[in-house]
Amino acid sequence: MPEETHGRAPAAADGPAGQQGGGGPREGGSGPREGGSGPREGGPGPRGGGRPGGGPGGRGKFFRRKKVCKFCTEKIDAIPYRDVRLLQQFVAERGKIVPRRLTGVCTTHQRRLTRAIKQARNIALLPFATRH
Repeated sequence: MPEETHGRAPAAADGPAGQQGGGGPREGGSGPREGGSGPREGGPGPRGGGRPGGGPGGRGKFFRRKKVCKFCTEKIDAIPYRDVRLLQQFVAERGKIVPRRLTGVCTTHQRRLTRAIKQARNIALLPFATRH
């Protein structure tokens, strides 16, 4: 039986005329699949054990604070679409709306924020995208 190289067929296999089964992801082979949920080679564990500040074993000084919703802390209910300075904080440089996991805004305010950004774009207060 030919030697397997981490779930992939060797580069110089039999060619198109004499292909063997079990090569691709749709052929139903019984080898380990590429991109599966197995452990990665060479890297730290799933919780980042070797990185500075990344879980058990890492003794770094980096500590990630829990992000708090800006609108909840300042008790802002209605997000005005005319307030361009406020909305620009939640729009990336290229014009994309920054996701919740990066800004720390709660779900309800993210929905209202998205609606306000889209309204501001429609009346040309914010750009849809930058010119590149």
